Amino acid sequence: MFRLLHRSFTAKHSKCVQSVIPGSLYHFKTGDSAELTRTFTADDVLTFASLCGDRNPLHLDEEYARTTHFGRCIVHGVLINGLISAVLGTKLPGPGAIFVSQEIKCPAPLYVNEPVTAAVEILDIRKTWVVCSTICTATGTEKVVMSGKVHLVVPRDDHRPAAGDNS
Repeated sequence: MFRLLHRSFTAKHSKCVQSVIPGSLYHFKTGDSAELTRTFTADDVLTFASLCGDRNPLHLDEEYARTTHFGRCIVHGVLINGLISAVLGTKLPGPGAIFVSQEIKCPAPLYVNEPVTAAVEILDIRKTWVVCSTICTATGTEKVVMSGKVHLVVPRDDHRPAAGDNS
């Protein structure tokens, strides 16, 4: 049974294995991970609300938020998700990576001024397609505030822009 599963796994993931050998097309491999930590302040949340138009008082009005089951202001989920985008676009896979699809769950709130760590792990690599798991946890409490999976298209390393290159 193990040999059958191993053969099936190897055949299914042979393209992934090709991407980790020396001289490969990518600087990353399955299992690699990266993270970024940030604390969103009330000013950050207000700026985001102004940019996107989501002025839900749950995010902006401390007095209103106290009347809800959250008890205080929470950070927009999409703002938290921006940290995932930052990890993917600057660290892993890095510059040139493009979101194609994403699944996210938000099982708990992130409160304003609560530090959060966004982490990404490469699950699968197939030609120019990469699948990553994502998780955001409130730093210190390890409370999961967002989790999911993202599918990306990435350029080969020889076609990848340098970090910070806007050309």
